[in-house]
Amino acid sequence: MKKKNEPQQVKVSDRDFVLNSAARLFREQGYDRTTVKEIAEACNLLPGSLHYRYKAKEDILVDLMRLGLEHASSAVYRAVTSVTDPVEQLRLGINSHLELVVSGSDLVYVLLFEWRSLRGEARAEMIELRDRYEALWGAMLRSLADIGGLREDVDQDLLRLIGLGALNWVATWFREDGRYSLEEIGDFVWRVIRDAVLKD
Repeated sequence: MKKKNEPQQVKVSDRDFVLNSAARLFREQGYDRTTVKEIAEACNLLPGSLHYRYKAKEDILVDLMRLGLEHASSAVYRAVTSVTDPVEQLRLGINSHLELVVSGSDLVYVLLFEWRSLRGEARAEMIELRDRYEALWGAMLRSLADIGGLREDVDQDLLRLIGLGALNWVATWFREDGRYSLEEIGDFVWRVIRDAVLKD
């Protein structure tokens, strides 16, 4: 018979559950101040069960970011594949990314602000994962350039880096009850890009 308060043997394969629990703690307490024991308790797991999948806390953070980028890639991909016009794909991609960064998701928050906690090989892997996501945006910009929709003097890499940086920063100041709605922000970003880098 199970003793009261004894940890449940939650399936260690339940990746989303474990990572979302860890993301909540990382967001509330910060990565550095969160222990593996606290993550195991939040998942109702024995510490040894968690250690079976993740040898160190840093491994949890890397996989958490991997999951966050999987969600981001899927969201943007679903948005842009609904149309064939590269101009409209870029607009929809921007809106999809904006919705993601202000969604309130613990995963997204940790993805945006805790990657700096990684070191060495873990940090290198995170950068590689980030580059894969940014490659989606690079492909959209190339498609736009291929149809002559992008000004020739625009540096596509610089546009991608600055553009995503600006979109990500919205997560730091956006409020549901704030001065601007998400639709207004998306429309403003699109007008800036349209007028600055797209051909008429």
